[in-house]
Amino acid sequence: MSDRYAVISSDCHGGAQLLEYRPYLPSSLYDEFDAWAQQYAVPFEDLRGPDADQNWSSDRRLRDMDAEGVAGEVIYPNTIPPFFPRTSLVGQPPVGSRDGLDKKWVGLQAHNRWLADFVALAPERRAGIAQIMLHDVDAMVAEVRWAKEHGLRGGVLLPGTPPGGDYEPIWSPIYEPLWEACEELGMPVNIHGGGGGPYYGDDEMALVMFLLEVPWWAHRSLWHLIFSGVLERHADLQLVYAEQGTAWVPERLAELDHHFRRLRDTSSGSQESMWGGPVRALSLTPSEYWERQCHIGCSFLRPSEAKLRYDVGVAKLMFGTDYPHVEATSPFTREALRATFSDIPEAEVRAILGTNAAALYGFDLAALQPLVDRIGPTVDEVALPLDAVPEGAIKCPAFDDWLKQQAA
Repeated sequence: MSDRYAVISSDCHGGAQLLEYRPYLPSSLYDEFDAWAQQYAVPFEDLRGPDADQNWSSDRRLRDMDAEGVAGEVIYPNTIPPFFPRTSLVGQPPVGSRDGLDKKWVGLQAHNRWLADFVALAPERRAGIAQIMLHDVDAMVAEVRWAKEHGLRGGVLLPGTPPGGDYEPIWSPIYEPLWEACEELGMPVNIHGGGGGPYYGDDEMALVMFLLEVPWWAHRSLWHLIFSGVLERHADLQLVYAEQGTAWVPERLAELDHHFRRLRDTSSGSQESMWGGPVRALSLTPSEYWERQCHIGCSFLRPSEAKLRYDVGVAKLMFGTDYPHVEATSPFTREALRATFSDIPEAEVRAILGTNAAALYGFDLAALQPLVDRIGPTVDEVALPLDAVPEGAIKCPAFDDWLKQQAA
């Protein structure tokens, strides 16, 4: 066995520079795209500053990955696709007119086609995640099939359906063709933190509330898909919860198991059982569905969360750097690994850092091994306890958690 770890980041982000999307659009929309792009203001510094090219420069990403010891990455979106409002990154935009909806869909497809080309520049190291909309189930399923055929083996990013929104809730039977296609094609369904919620607004307090509540909006698809029977009907469908922490999982599963039991219990007079008809058709508890079909993309895994790995499931955890976000472990990933994994058994570290993600997303570890032998962090390196937080690293929650534990 190699003395180095194969690190696959289960949560990275990328997207085209704004004008790079233009060739992926129908030529009939070029004028409208040019007008949209001219008035569009890039909302975040990491998309317009000197390091913005981390999102779209293949060569730079590969250099950064090599320096960090990261052999492979799963790529979620980061930039705004054509015809979408800037608020798309922090809340689902309203449907608007049919014409506007159609243009947004074409813009989203442009991102997927750019991403397929980007992944093809280093296919053994990249698993791209396709974006979909919920406006047209047939079009959505066709896009999933296109993504599979064109190398986006990371699966699909599931949009949220906040209450009062424009789409059917995710438990609706109208989405059954989506679950069928993803199960058939082996395409994971990814739910990323930051998606699924309503638009909060731009004032300072709205942004605070967004930060505090955003994980819950991502979590809620778990009970939607369990209690509506989606995971029951599609036993091979795999769900991934990325960049939304891990500490919530044990307590939430215990709560869901409690409600599951109460909803099904017709013998003891449980008040909840009067609504439990659909739940009595399920053959597993929520915890058992989790064990069979769910995974965590644990970005910047904190030391305190790593202690819960047996409660969450070691086989469920997949380390993520969150590159190139400001709060990412990069460029201090090697130090972050020491902060979190120095006292964890080697076999478990190998699973969380690489083999779990490789199995789910189809990375060929044998093909990556020569690269791992050159850049991967060594077992001894990761086992060396961190002695100080590098300057500038406190932006990453993993280091803040390490400091807190050191002070305890």
